[in-house]
Amino acid sequence: MLNAAVVGVGHLGRHHARILSELEGVKLVAVIDPNEEQGNAVATGCGAKWLPELDGIEDQLDMAVIAVPTVLHEKCAGPLLDAKVACLIEKPMAPDPDACQRIMDRATANNTFVAVGHVERFNPAVRRAIDLGIEARFIEAHRLAPYSFRSTDVGVVLDLMIHDIDLANAWTQSQVVAVDAVGGATFSPSEDIASARISYANGAVANLTASRLSLKPMRRFRVFGPDSYLSVDSQDKYALLVKKSDNFSPQLMQDLMMSDNPQAEFGKLLDIEELHLNDDEPLRAELSEFIAAVAGNESKVVTGEEGMHAVAVAHQVMQALLDCKWSG
Repeated sequence: MLNAAVVGVGHLGRHHARILSELEGVKLVAVIDPNEEQGNAVATGCGAKWLPELDGIEDQLDMAVIAVPTVLHEKCAGPLLDAKVACLIEKPMAPDPDACQRIMDRATANNTFVAVGHVERFNPAVRRAIDLGIEARFIEAHRLAPYSFRSTDVGVVLDLMIHDIDLANAWTQSQVVAVDAVGGATFSPSEDIASARISYANGAVANLTASRLSLKPMRRFRVFGPDSYLSVDSQDKYALLVKKSDNFSPQLMQDLMMSDNPQAEFGKLLDIEELHLNDDEPLRAELSEFIAAVAGNESKVVTGEEGMHAVAVAHQVMQALLDCKWSG
């Protein structure tokens, strides 16, 4: 039985605490949050104790989830890593690549595991497509949200686009060779809208758009390859995977073109798989994989190195935004 804690039980941390209290192989010992009312409410609901700060409890832990504002990730991770507590740090791993590197150096010095909460990797449609080996040649993502007054300690690239940067990195498994971007600030000190075109060494291209100025939310991620197409709509909880069927041949294509109604027969060329998504499922899968990693088992959890790479690419996007003359 692994002893766990959640540091920060705000919008996302409370869900981490709830799920950890339900999973086998782990015991949620404590939730740590400076807000007594909020912390006590979550702790009581999860059968754990509330603490305003770590206060030495790290010596009783095997693992912890850090779900505080991004600017506090490094500060919170430090004493946990020094106590050899494995940490799942919510995305983004840290505000900048240097802070990511310091976290990883501390983890290495203490021989302790770090994972990063890129939960979109655990979307069942994405996992299914990656397991099938769907090749990505062009990626298109739109992640739009109304202004929430949360997570404004970072800009929209680190707040929202980072999800799709990590997915694109994971799918292409290739180095970034060029980044173009446009966007800037409207309500916040940092950028509220950004659109980036990221080119990879293997020829793949990702067009990613993120905004926290939208009147209606949108979370769509699409992957196009030579033989397949994946569309994931996380807002509507629906995904579609379309592949060339095993029966496909140039001759069959020619036969359909010569038929009376080729469009009606087009489905014969395709294998279509529909998936209906559950918001709770990706986070539960992510935490299960983290538990497996901490227990020393094979795991698909996103590693600290991968989280650091996502932040590095995000900073390339942010650097490109400086050149776009958004405010004239």
